Amino acid sequence: MSALSPTRTIETDVQHAWLTIWLNRPESRNALNEEMTTELRNTLQVVQDDRSVRGITLRGRGGVFCAGGDLKAFQSDFQGGAESHQLVAAASRRAGELFRLVNEMPQVVVILVEGAAIAGGLGLACAGDLVVVTRESQFALTETTLGIAPAQIAPFVVQRLGLSAARRLMLTAARFDGEEAQRIGLADQVVDDVDALDEAELKIRAGVMRCAPGANAMTKELVLAAARLEPQAMLDLAAERFAEGMLSDEGREGISAFIEKRKPSWSD
Repeated sequence: MSALSPTRTIETDVQHAWLTIWLNRPESRNALNEEMTTELRNTLQVVQDDRSVRGITLRGRGGVFCAGGDLKAFQSDFQGGAESHQLVAAASRRAGELFRLVNEMPQVVVILVEGAAIAGGLGLACAGDLVVVTRESQFALTETTLGIAPAQIAPFVVQRLGLSAARRLMLTAARFDGEEAQRIGLADQVVDDVDALDEAELKIRAGVMRCAPGANAMTKELVLAAARLEPQAMLDLAAERFAEGMLSDEGREGISAFIEKRKPSWSD
């Protein structure tokens, strides 16, 4: 894979075809500032088209996932008197590009939450494919208590939780724990502690490694397209991707391996 650039606000680790990204601003509870948003976006863009990277895990240092946007930076950078409406909106778009990128990465994106996932941190979790949380984790969409809107994360919260739950959580800033996160569909799995979080991730990795990386990328594209395409356009896209997969090296290898009763080349 391509070399990853040095970073200050995140840590990256690639092992066994899996990229782990640690949010690493524990002194600010891993709040998202402009630098972290840029570093996350740049790192994901480097591996986006690299099928040797089979999956990506996002998690946080210091016993917390992410406390949302950096409010001190909001005040100094956005409300200090020099920033125009256009500049603030542009910064918001850049954050939105990160959430969209996480949502649309061709690789499987796993979110591991311990501690808190608040506001934009909760939105980041909603953009992942699989979310595992500890029982004691805390969640809330607190933007409206600060006089602002959960603007860029709103589509991903609605996508993950549905319109009714998204409205309730956004408009009341309700706090909830890991058990409730699983009940409403935010979390795919809830575990007791960090050790169990690691064990759950290993099981997910094992499952992902049984799947062909190109096929997973096409499947994610189809799943996300289903919500926005008209039926005929979806029919056409599905047909194209099915033919592409069937005639690909992966498709030929996968079917041959099944018939020959052996593991395909991508499976460990």
